[in-house]
Amino acid sequence: MPGKSTGSYDLIFRGAEVIDGSGAERFSADVALNGDRIADIGCLTAARAGRVIEMRGRILCPGFIDVHAHDDRACLDKPAMYPKISQGVTTVIVGNCGLSLAPLLCAADPVEPLNLLGGRTEFEFADFGSYIEAVQQAGPAVNVAALVGHSTLRAATMADLDNKASTRELDAMLKLLEDALDAGAAGLSSGVFYRPGRAADQDELTPLAELVGEKHGVYATHLRDEYDRVIEAMQEAFTTAGRGRVPLIISHHKCAGAQNWGRTTETLALLEEAGRRQPVNVDCYPYTAASSVLDPALADGRIKILVTWSEPFPELGGRYLDEIAERWQCSQREAAGRLLPGGACYFQMHEDDVRRVLQHPASMVGSDGLPNDPRPHPRLWGTFPRVLGHYVRAERLFPLEQAIHKMTGLSASKFRIPARGLIRPGSFADLVVFDADEIRDNATFENPCEPATGIDYVMVNGHCVLHEGKETGIRPGRFIPRPQLVKEPLT
Repeated sequence: MPGKSTGSYDLIFRGAEVIDGSGAERFSADVALNGDRIADIGCLTAARAGRVIEMRGRILCPGFIDVHAHDDRACLDKPAMYPKISQGVTTVIVGNCGLSLAPLLCAADPVEPLNLLGGRTEFEFADFGSYIEAVQQAGPAVNVAALVGHSTLRAATMADLDNKASTRELDAMLKLLEDALDAGAAGLSSGVFYRPGRAADQDELTPLAELVGEKHGVYATHLRDEYDRVIEAMQEAFTTAGRGRVPLIISHHKCAGAQNWGRTTETLALLEEAGRRQPVNVDCYPYTAASSVLDPALADGRIKILVTWSEPFPELGGRYLDEIAERWQCSQREAAGRLLPGGACYFQMHEDDVRRVLQHPASMVGSDGLPNDPRPHPRLWGTFPRVLGHYVRAERLFPLEQAIHKMTGLSASKFRIPARGLIRPGSFADLVVFDADEIRDNATFENPCEPATGIDYVMVNGHCVLHEGKETGIRPGRFIPRPQLVKEPLT
């Protein structure tokens, strides 16, 4: 490995087992930092440094990129971002599932599921540039990149979300989207599964995707159906992205509902077929339960549903829906209706499908955590250590190098984030040090806010935000604007 034997640096990680994020095999080296960048990699035994950290066999890898986050408000109101830095995350991509905090001003409480991001007073950004400025002023501990939510655009421009957009409303959406992209948004997300976006058709989605393609962004989508009609929903997403000539990310890919368990063999084959004609990837999380707003339509009696919060019955957060229904002597669907508005975890996936998606070369890791939930899904705190501790070390599902690639280099490449996700001279010094034999997630559905163990150091832009497992209080994160690059050819 190239490297100088002499020199002067701010910090040297001495004797690291380096996994560089590319998917390549690990190697032993010293890694030196100056300022916010990686300065050198190699044998640096004669070099001087303001500080030296002896690695003693621990892994040094790029900081994890949470490609599916809903931390739009958390990075402003809880900028320490401990649920993320405690598991090695150094960059979050917010605005997923069609839900972004901007551009939207709310005169009343936001329509579900926009309320997952906050109440009326939290939606205070009429334009995307104002949100970016707020992130910079808040100074979160992690870097932030942001998608523009299609449902947010609809809520900002339409009087009736149950209708298709008129020409005037679509033009207004396109103007807001263009302003956001010009300000630095990474692309567009949609969530046509949910009511605010459900009425949108190809005539509405295609012009928005085309604008994102022209601006060299990405398009991430929560499919219209992850249940019985998942194939048709994937085809719709391929069509939208194909017409827009924009890279597609299918969010939290799954085959939900007991009747669809095992169908990832079918959906992943379709993904590969589409990948031969257009760029397409998926993100996923390492759990068999999803989490969202409480929906009585999903209370089919075949899957377990954990109620995470309920406005009319807050004391029932943390209870299972079947237990509540039995107590009330009613059906689960009726009980869910009485609990609204609320949130829930749905145990709707099969472990074999989760493993299959995690293993696939096109998949990246994203938490899909909901930081505003009073009792969040444990993925908010445990996603990345769970992959490394449970699926790599315990289950041997794939090599450590491949797992880290799915959290770092692959993610940075697909979301077009420059100079991050790889350990290279000149790259930003977003780094994680962990013990491969000890790293584990501790968050559970019963105790969902437990930090992981086995992570020793987390560096963001050359600053230590986690030291020997403890947060330092330093908040060096930045907003990462979409780079103005020549568009990559789409095959």
